[in-house]
Amino acid sequence: MNSKFDQIVAHVSKVVLGKEDQIRLALTCLLAGGHLLIEDIPGIGKTTLAKVLYLCLGLNFRRIQCTSDMLPGDILGVSVFERKSSSFLFHPGPIFSQVMLADEINRATPKTQSALLEAMEERQVTVEGKTRALEQPFFVIATQNPIEQSGTFPLPESQLDRFLMRIDLGYPNRAAEKKLLSQGETRRSLADLKPLLTSKDVLMLQQQVGKVKVSDALLEYVQDLLGFTRQSLHFHVGLSPRAGLNLLAAAKSRAYMQQRDYALPEDLQQVMPWVVGHRLRSRDEGVELPRERLMSILLEVPLP
Repeated sequence: MNSKFDQIVAHVSKVVLGKEDQIRLALTCLLAGGHLLIEDIPGIGKTTLAKVLYLCLGLNFRRIQCTSDMLPGDILGVSVFERKSSSFLFHPGPIFSQVMLADEINRATPKTQSALLEAMEERQVTVEGKTRALEQPFFVIATQNPIEQSGTFPLPESQLDRFLMRIDLGYPNRAAEKKLLSQGETRRSLADLKPLLTSKDVLMLQQQVGKVKVSDALLEYVQDLLGFTRQSLHFHVGLSPRAGLNLLAAAKSRAYMQQRDYALPEDLQQVMPWVVGHRLRSRDEGVELPRERLMSILLEVPLP
C-alpha cells in the first residue's frame, strides 16, 4: 500500500511542483478522516492542490468561492416552492459532496462560516428543521489568505478547531519554479490526471487507519502534551480534548502510511506542528506561535 501512496504523491507532484511533504500531509489528513486548512498568500497553488487531490482520489467535488455577501444557504442549500407539486423542494448546496473546497474561506463572514460547523463535526446538516446526512467520505479543504490582507474575517476558534490540520505551501524552490515557468499553466496537466482510487478505496483506507494500535504509554504521552499546554503560562488557551483526538488520528494515519499497524511517538511528533499550530496562541500577544516554538513543546514534555 505504501507504493500506492507514493504513486499518488508522484501523480500530484506532476502539477504541484516541489511540495511532496505538503502532499503527504494532505493525504495523512484525509486518511485520518479530518479536514484540511491551507493558508498562504495568493498564487502559491492552494486551490490547485485541492483540485489535484480530488482528481487523483476519484471523489466527487464541489467548490464554493467565499465572498463577504455569501449566505449560509449558498453552502447548505435552500427549499424552493414548486408550482406543479404545490410544495417546497429542497435543492442541496455544495456541502453535499465528498470533497468540498471552500476557497478563501476567511473572506466569508462569521455567519456564513458557521454553516460548516455541524457538517465538519457530525457529517450532517440541519436545514429548516430537518437533518440530512452527508456523503461518505466527506472531506473539507479550505484555503485562506493571511489575516493581515484586506477583506478577510478571522476564523473563530470553534471553526479552526474543526480542521484536523493546517498547512502552508510556501514559495517553490528554484528548480521547481523553473519547471513551472517552462511548462506554463497547469490546466492542461489537470486534464491529464486519472483517478488512482475510488470512494470505496478511501473509506476502506480510513477504516484501516482507525484499526492502527495505540499503546497506553502513547496515550499518556498525548495527555502529557495536552496537560503541558493547559498549565503553561505561554499559551492563551490549552489544547482541547478534540485536539488530542486529532493528534492521535493523524499519528495513526502517518503510521499506516509507513506500513505499520501501530503508532509510535515519532509519528505523533512529526504531525504535531500541523495539528496544533492553528489551535495555540501566545498568552501575551494573542498571536499564533512560530513552528520552532511549537516544536520546543516536545523538548519540555518527556517521552514515555
